[in-house]
Amino acid sequence: MAKVNILNKENTILNKFLAEMRDKSVQKDSMRFRRNMERVGEIMAYEISKRLNYATQMVETPLGIAAVENISDKVVVATILRAGLPFHQGFLNYFDNADNGFVSAYRKSRPDGTFIVDVEYVSTSSLVGKTLILVDPMLTTGTSLMLVYDALIRRAGNPDHAHFAAVFASEQGVDYVLSRIDPKKCTLWCAAVDEELTSKSYIVPGIGDAGDLAYGIKL
Repeated sequence: MAKVNILNKENTILNKFLAEMRDKSVQKDSMRFRRNMERVGEIMAYEISKRLNYATQMVETPLGIAAVENISDKVVVATILRAGLPFHQGFLNYFDNADNGFVSAYRKSRPDGTFIVDVEYVSTSSLVGKTLILVDPMLTTGTSLMLVYDALIRRAGNPDHAHFAAVFASEQGVDYVLSRIDPKKCTLWCAAVDEELTSKSYIVPGIGDAGDLAYGIKL
């Protein structure tokens, strides 16, 4: 079975950013919340970069030739709107020559109080022969992430490998994703994993609604 890479198991500066994102008093500063999410994206991009393929590149300097190991994978960074935008930017800061993908997915309520996830819009370049990094700050049930992944594949083909990246995840969501992915072709990354998931699919202790915290409360 596939395994999850949980970054806050190590003591690094990442934990400062996660703490501020959780802190309800700091959350009042939406600009800082977005910046912290971007920083987490940068750190996660660095960690994922260690798992990519590299090739030797000869670089001419003013004094000679230097052999440099550089990423040979063609990367596509895709995100789920709207909450994923600052997280996406963090990845793009590091994978600055990557192609990009954007997917609109939202919860559609049912009369019985439950909901389904509707994937409405997909925009991406081809994924064939590339490395996909699909980023979504909140991994709750895992349903949205898998539906979006399936939609991307239907639209743009199968990548050589897919990395799924979340800031905060529930154990339930992690288990769901791990049960559905091929560990040889997919890797799951989380900055932090929390134990509880409410009946309305909010992670506890979590942070609340990432989209509202980043961009204002939606109607």
